[in-house]
Amino acid sequence: MTLPVPRHVVEEPDAVEAAEPDAAESRTAVERLLAEVLADVTHIEHVPADAHFFEDLGANSLTMAHFCARVRKHPRLPTVSIRDVYGHPSIRSLAAALAEAPGPPAAAPTPPPETTAPGSTPRYVLCGALQLLVFAGYCLVAALGSVHGYAWVADGSGPVEVYLRSAVFGGLGLVALCLLPVVAKWLLVGRWKPVDFPVWGLAYLRFWIVKALLHTSPMALLVGNPLYVLYLRALGARIGPGVTILSRTVPVCTDLLTVGAGTVIRKECHFPGYRARAGRIRTGPVTLGRDVFVGEHTVLDIDTAMGDGSQLGHSSALRAGETVPAGRSFHGSPARPTDVDHIRVDPAPCGTARRAGYGLATLLQVFLLYVPLTVGGAHLLLAAVPSLEVLLDPAAPHLTSPRFYAEAVALSLALFLGGVVTGALAVLVVPRLLRPLVRPDRTYPLYGFHYSVHRAIAGLTNIRFFAWLCGDSSYIVPYLKALGYDLSRVEQTGSNFGTEIRHETPFLTRVGSGTMVADGLSVMNAEYSATSFRVSRTSIGGHNFLGNAIAYPVGGRTGENCLLATKVLVPLDGEIREGVGLLGSPPFEIPRSVERDSRFDHLREGDELRRRLAAKNRCNLRSMALFLVLRWLHLCALTVLGFAAYDLYGHHGTAGLLALAAVPLAGLVFTIAYYVLVERCLTGFRPLRPRLCSIYDPVFWRQERLWKLPDKHLQLLNGTPYKSVVWRLMGVRIGRRVFDDGAYITERTLTTVGDDCTLAASTKIQAHSQEDGTFKSDHVTIGARCTLEVGAFVHYGVVLGEGAVLAPDSFLMKGEEVPPYARWGGNPATETVRYAAPDTTGRSRTDAPREQ
Repeated sequence: MTLPVPRHVVEEPDAVEAAEPDAAESRTAVERLLAEVLADVTHIEHVPADAHFFEDLGANSLTMAHFCARVRKHPRLPTVSIRDVYGHPSIRSLAAALAEAPGPPAAAPTPPPETTAPGSTPRYVLCGALQLLVFAGYCLVAALGSVHGYAWVADGSGPVEVYLRSAVFGGLGLVALCLLPVVAKWLLVGRWKPVDFPVWGLAYLRFWIVKALLHTSPMALLVGNPLYVLYLRALGARIGPGVTILSRTVPVCTDLLTVGAGTVIRKECHFPGYRARAGRIRTGPVTLGRDVFVGEHTVLDIDTAMGDGSQLGHSSALRAGETVPAGRSFHGSPARPTDVDHIRVDPAPCGTARRAGYGLATLLQVFLLYVPLTVGGAHLLLAAVPSLEVLLDPAAPHLTSPRFYAEAVALSLALFLGGVVTGALAVLVVPRLLRPLVRPDRTYPLYGFHYSVHRAIAGLTNIRFFAWLCGDSSYIVPYLKALGYDLSRVEQTGSNFGTEIRHETPFLTRVGSGTMVADGLSVMNAEYSATSFRVSRTSIGGHNFLGNAIAYPVGGRTGENCLLATKVLVPLDGEIREGVGLLGSPPFEIPRSVERDSRFDHLREGDELRRRLAAKNRCNLRSMALFLVLRWLHLCALTVLGFAAYDLYGHHGTAGLLALAAVPLAGLVFTIAYYVLVERCLTGFRPLRPRLCSIYDPVFWRQERLWKLPDKHLQLLNGTPYKSVVWRLMGVRIGRRVFDDGAYITERTLTTVGDDCTLAASTKIQAHSQEDGTFKSDHVTIGARCTLEVGAFVHYGVVLGEGAVLAPDSFLMKGEEVPPYARWGGNPATETVRYAAPDTTGRSRTDAPREQ
């Protein structure tokens, strides 16, 4: 940022004195221009230079984002960021701060080092066809093995023999599923090296096969177990002794991962070892030294490193080329130094023997308990039901028999209701029985009895189904209370919590009265070192509002009446913040609320609140009932499909085997078509419109209902052309040859994505916000050849110009306008580099070796 003021370096005092009036005159001119821009944005005739943007003028973050965008386009004004606006909330203070800012380098803009090459539609289609063939072949092999294995299990006489056969068959199948990604990686790739290759080519196809197999491997369920570390070593990762990895995001380019002894990697840490940008995949190293700590909700891009004994706090990121020096603590996005020590639990005895014993005990449980009960239990259960004579009898074809379908419907209903009831008991009863075994504020060693109990409590109480069912309604409150949350005296709003809420123990989670929480809250009740853990009470103050994707740690320094913005880093040091808002990583203070957000306050009190809340509760009950019915109908259809294929197999030999092999693909296609049709019906086959309304408006209730529709099946299409096809069916205006490696779009019909865009893993495009009872939504437009890098979050009302790049873990705030070919990054995102438009060849320059 700079002012268009000449800065002359002279020695004569008279010249300096003559320059001072010029500088003052220039600041006055800048004040006048800034005031004119703000007046035009806010539709105010005159903006006083000393008027506070938020308190006096009633502006809000969306208004000021538009103001920043207008200023950036003005030829006579310096660049202004949203952080500048909040730090200097008046025209006069903002102009003074800009005058003191250093000027930019004089070099002219240069073309970006990486631009998206023109896409090849034939290569795009061919890659999709080959991916489909690979999936079909995988299903055929799996069907062949399953048919012969289950037939062998069914021939067992008596429960003991069925158990033994189930243990053998299930164990062999589990080992095969775990070894297949390892074998495929070494055969198709060998050792990962730093390379650069385009998507949709043969190099990408090999990359995708390995990535897809890794993400479906059962070993992902053993995250937090020493066996998982051994598995990564088998894939080529260089991992030292005593390493604890708690993140479920499996690294892909494992040969490029180095982790020193005694390192701890917390949940929701992304370190895939590759980067998707501008239609290309680039692999690169991630190096962590000894005794490193990596916090929750973090991103480690390629070509990053952390020295011995260093720390990276939660809600932080290291971008390509960045390092944390040995012994230093960093936090933020991008990361910067801090004095916070994130390891707050004392070490405990935890040697190699303890880790080996824990791993061995896990293997015995899996192969002697879980696998036999899953395989043999299903067979014995179905065989014990006498009413399924037609469904399970392969002697004659029954696809034309009404009883076949009646039995399939009855079975699906019994499985669904039984699963709901059993799941509710497991979630609400078992953790309470286990609760006394892990005491708060007591240090326990890892990989022992107490660690197993802690993991069981966390696993059972984080089952998504029930939070999904009750979230965004009044009924989430009694559910969380039954789970163990301390919610004090609840001020019911009908939307106290969203559908995505996680914790490590519900019994030590306290949320104050009047607090509202959006989706993606992760309560970090547990603290870890390389050898120990401890659970402690985590308290969130009353009358707070928490935005999306927030990790709230033990000892978070926020109190009453705070607004915690989306992806904010909750501070662990300093005074307790009260009556303010916090934005960014690291955070800075913003106003708690603005005038525009209070326009619906009359709907949140007295008789009007009671009337509208009752109406919302009735609507939410209907949504919950619809959720259950839709889930059961989906299960019913899959049950009919599966047993129809089984019936064909019993009478048509090879053709029947092909029918069984086609069940997974047919089930996926049906699931996608089913929920696309449901969503279209719920929206009346019309696109959503931008809204600004109260959460007690029926318009919001209808849109809220859409958030209960399942979406996990979309993850199976990540990295394939079929993901874009499904987005298009769901209403996204999406261009050609878009590479989607795991993005999520909340409001499909409000989103536009241009040709040849790259959407990296764990990116989110959210065209709405729900702050303190006010719902706001608007369009999101992403221009052609844009890139959203891993973990990026795009809010509503945003426009990304052609070829723009949003850095990893960035938060692009509502209303921002990113110029074409600009590089933005950070939380909140600001411009880092702006390049000139590339040449027509769209070639990419990089130092890494390339594969075509």
